[in-house]
Amino acid sequence: MRRHGGPAARRRSPFFNTVLTFVAVFLLYLAVPNIGPVVRAARADGIGGRFTARQLECIQHPGHESCTWMGDFRSADGTVSKTDVAMYGSSRESLRTGQETPAVDVGRPRQVYGPGGSMEWVFTGLLLLIGVAIPVYLYGGPLRRALTGRGAPGTPGDAGRPEPRESEPVR
Repeated sequence: MRRHGGPAARRRSPFFNTVLTFVAVFLLYLAVPNIGPVVRAARADGIGGRFTARQLECIQHPGHESCTWMGDFRSADGTVSKTDVAMYGSSRESLRTGQETPAVDVGRPRQVYGPGGSMEWVFTGLLLLIGVAIPVYLYGGPLRRALTGRGAPGTPGDAGRPEPRESEPVR
């Protein structure tokens, strides 16, 4: 006799597994293409040059304002020139119109970074971690049991093992 809360009661619905699998695929879709750029941005690994602030763009949120300076980037050797790019991590107080500051182009089309790099890798790393953890959570146990040949009683991976006996009631 099975008790409530046993293995059968803990099974997740196939719909739940499917939804979580799609969530994991979506998170990986967002994170994987950004691995290279965020690593380069974290290390400030790119073409060095100068960013000239041209315009402050701000977005108002309830109780919060987020501002970014837009402007032009020119590499130190003059070979790379970009207009209308955002200076990652800039704020209302960090620059003023016409001010130049050191910057690094890591290859993103509309964004440059300060010489100290960025911390945006943390968010991408969390997306990757969650995107990998979901399938491991959903499919890791059954896959591990299938690979080691320890299936549920009566399954092909269970050959040769005796069926567990239920305990007899106390009289």
